[in-house]
Amino acid sequence: MSARPIAIDHSSSVALHEQVASAIRRAIADGEAGPGDRLPPAKDLATVLGVNTNTVLRALRTLREEGLLEFRRGRGATVTGAAPARSVLLGKARELVELARSYGYDINELDEMLRQAG
Repeated sequence: MSARPIAIDHSSSVALHEQVASAIRRAIADGEAGPGDRLPPAKDLATVLGVNTNTVLRALRTLREEGLLEFRRGRGATVTGAAPARSVLLGKARELVELARSYGYDINELDEMLRQAG
């Protein structure tokens, strides 16, 4: 599924299942997993990520509820055609850059603000 390693931060305040779901969401948004692609079994994902299988299953159920995955008997989790709105996020980023510029900030100053906020 992912050419980019998925890093799960066990010390983060973000729940593990949300971190797993976010990583899969991003892989779908970046085109690393496309419509019709099957995800590895939850047990395998859990081993690679260093989390419990139930954590991965919870993340997969979340993504199914969002319409990003479908479960088929004997096929596991498959990516649907409904990709997350990366383009929406990119559009919001552009709006933020424009807003920052209208207040006299350059891209480097905005970058520093985002690092402080994150």
